[in-house]
Amino acid sequence: GVEIPGMCSGINPGYRRDGSCRLCMVEVEGERTLVASCVRQPSKGMKVESESERASTARAGVMELLLTDRPALMRHTYLPANRFLESAADIAVDTTRRFEALTPPAPDVSHPAMSVDMAKCILCTNCVRACRDVQGNDVIGIAGRGSKARIVFDLEDPLAASTCVACGECVQACPTGALLPKLVSDHAPDDVVKTLCPYCGVGCQVSYHTTGEGKDKRIVYAEGLDGPANQHRLCVKGRFGFDYAHNPERLTQPLIRKAGVAKSLNGDPREQFIEATWDQALDAAANGIKAVLDRDGPSALAGFGSAKGSNEEAYLFQKMMRTCLQTNNVDHCTRLCHASSVAALMEGIGSGAVTAPFNDACDADAIFVIGARPEQNHPVAASFIKNAVHGGAKLIVADPRGQDLDRLADFALHFRAGSDVALLNSILHVIIDEDLIDKAYIAEFTEGFADLAEKVKAFSPEAMTDITNIEPEVIRQVARTFAGAERAIIFWGMGIAQHVHGTDNARALIALALATGNVGKPGTGLHPLRGQNNVQGASDAGLIPMMLPDYAAINIDARRRPFEDAWGVKLDPEPGLSVVEIFQEVAQGNIKAMAIMGENPAMSDPDTGHTRSALEKLEHLVVQDIFLTETAAFADVIFPASSFFEKSGTFTNTNRQVQLARPVLDPPGDAKPDLWILQELANRLGANWNYQGPEDVFEEMRTLMASHAGVSYARLESEGAVTYPTPDTETPGRAVLFGDGFPTQSGKAKFVAVDVVPPDEVPDQDYPFVLTTGRMLEHWHTGAMTRRATVLNQLEPAPVASLHPIEIKKLGLTPGDGIIVQSRRGKITLACRADRHMPPGMVFIPFAFAEAAANLLTNPALDPVAKIAEVKYCAVKIAANAGTPSQITSQDQ
Repeated sequence: GVEIPGMCSGINPGYRRDGSCRLCMVEVEGERTLVASCVRQPSKGMKVESESERASTARAGVMELLLTDRPALMRHTYLPANRFLESAADIAVDTTRRFEALTPPAPDVSHPAMSVDMAKCILCTNCVRACRDVQGNDVIGIAGRGSKARIVFDLEDPLAASTCVACGECVQACPTGALLPKLVSDHAPDDVVKTLCPYCGVGCQVSYHTTGEGKDKRIVYAEGLDGPANQHRLCVKGRFGFDYAHNPERLTQPLIRKAGVAKSLNGDPREQFIEATWDQALDAAANGIKAVLDRDGPSALAGFGSAKGSNEEAYLFQKMMRTCLQTNNVDHCTRLCHASSVAALMEGIGSGAVTAPFNDACDADAIFVIGARPEQNHPVAASFIKNAVHGGAKLIVADPRGQDLDRLADFALHFRAGSDVALLNSILHVIIDEDLIDKAYIAEFTEGFADLAEKVKAFSPEAMTDITNIEPEVIRQVARTFAGAERAIIFWGMGIAQHVHGTDNARALIALALATGNVGKPGTGLHPLRGQNNVQGASDAGLIPMMLPDYAAINIDARRRPFEDAWGVKLDPEPGLSVVEIFQEVAQGNIKAMAIMGENPAMSDPDTGHTRSALEKLEHLVVQDIFLTETAAFADVIFPASSFFEKSGTFTNTNRQVQLARPVLDPPGDAKPDLWILQELANRLGANWNYQGPEDVFEEMRTLMASHAGVSYARLESEGAVTYPTPDTETPGRAVLFGDGFPTQSGKAKFVAVDVVPPDEVPDQDYPFVLTTGRMLEHWHTGAMTRRATVLNQLEPAPVASLHPIEIKKLGLTPGDGIIVQSRRGKITLACRADRHMPPGMVFIPFAFAEAAANLLTNPALDPVAKIAEVKYCAVKIAANAGTPSQITSQDQ
């Protein structure tokens, strides 16, 4: 019960103890010197005095010296708890300035997100441990000795010029304000709300600190909470990407297209609309949909829901489409992200979700990361992978491009783009040929192994070298490392999924895990890292064309009937169309009306020029969003909706953890919660809904979704998160699945043998480069949110195409010069960036920039099973463009 002061240990949960601040010194009977209580372990018979005159005098002396050298510490700066000043007050330090102060260093304000004032630094080293031990970024260290010791970034660089990724863990760890977010004010917040991060599928729990009231309320600070997924950690988007909610471009009033005004992205899209009341907008939206339904039938209608909305919103959106509009043409962005992963998982193991949480990397002996760049796209998940490697786990990274995880990898496989199946089958060949398989597991839990073994006989590492560009002995070492691990886990991303052979890629990964018995126990499993904050939950809730909630196949009578009984309608048993298929039908004039909630296909769909042409042809388009996005510019009616920070509801992360989001802000102007908008629109389309809030909707979902039966709002409030499946409110959720079998007809997992299928479009003399697309660390999805977040947009303000320096030199250019990138579908202009992670012959372009929309170039060719487009691979050509302004575009600084 005795509180002992300390600044270097104990104030940041989970950090190793350091013993460097010397404030927690205590006196141990019989010992000559005082000891640091944070690192000294007690022993039998030890007698300790924590408040003896000697200990108290030493403690006060240390604090006095700290305050003498750092007078800036006495200037109050708001922190969630100003821990240093609180300790100074408790110790009752003599502040008569008996000692001469050192000359303080000048502040470093070079970084857009964080300010550095080493005049407040006490060398507690919390920031060093935050950066190295927790986030694994290795940017912060200590230089100098004695009185010249100091905290530095890399080689004593300014923060903005260092390799800092702005995760802000050091800011959260600093007890003195030496490291602070630039937005922090000098007074305490008016309110603190515990909720979630609005970005990727990791599902970090966050507390947002706000000032002001009502419509004037603003978020000023974010702090990571001890959620099951993040354990206090955040990334740059979660910590600094919140102010898009305050952006002046927010939609605040319903809009209706002006009569006779053509749909176009040219000029200011707002000039195409007039403001309306909610009744006018809702009536116009419903009447336009009903007119098409009455005239052309349900097949002329389609809808896209959102992976950024809550589970309740996803459930109501698909219910509205299926009951009011009588169509299964309902989908969302999982079709463009992990549809192939889900298809392969459903086929192979009977479930489309992950078999184990990403945190289980820390229990693994080997980790295989392929087709994913978690340090950019899932930074908090990546931190657990890095922690595992520091703890002794072997790491295998397979990526045509180099990536930051390579520096920790035992094997970094830079295989030829598009050769995933050849690579994975060659690894399986070695495992089977050298008898490294788990025979007992295969016999008890799987079927189809003989066919797999026969197929991969032809895939020896030697036979695949010319295809994969990986040396045979390296493949053999990788196979032995993975198969020889007692526990191995596989992570993959859209680099596996977004191909015409994406389902085959995932099938091969499933085979790799099954052949080695790496499913169903801690530290093992299959984990496709989910991209958006609720892409897992949206799929669970039935926002897909062939499945009802809980993955009930719409064409199986026994699975469909419970929903018909509960909803009081007959449902169409035929599966609907997927995202790309819907726009093909729109372009052909067969689908004439759509409702789109929180999706931006005019930026995210492959061959975006075709998608935009199709949007122009729609007779009636209703869009529900927070900004006038590129898609909303084609709308006939626009509903101003709620941002994540204005939502109540549940969200499900990539770990299958269901968590509660709570509203931090009020919607601006006359914007409304998405759930209210959906109910009002559905009632005008013939429904008779009277949900009083998201909890009402979730209770209905629980009765129809066996996997969520044990999840309740009361339980979420008390436990913070619940992992599904759980059959009742007393049973803990199962984090690791399938240790006792699989939810398939036979109870066994299925090996599916696959062959090499080439990319749909390969480089040739006219289009010699391979284009790959994706996200950046600072920008997410189509940029609608992150491009309007001040710090994030300052960090990456303009579109760039990343090329190897050799390729830039071949083109006669220097980094920052303008280029034109052109495919058979379109062309864009942007600046080139030198990036040694890129292999020669490949170019990477992020798809978050409307002014250089990468998806104008990408290929809409589909995986035949999952209907996912091959946006990770197409052929392009590159030429100089003298008109593009130069940017600071080198990653090799």
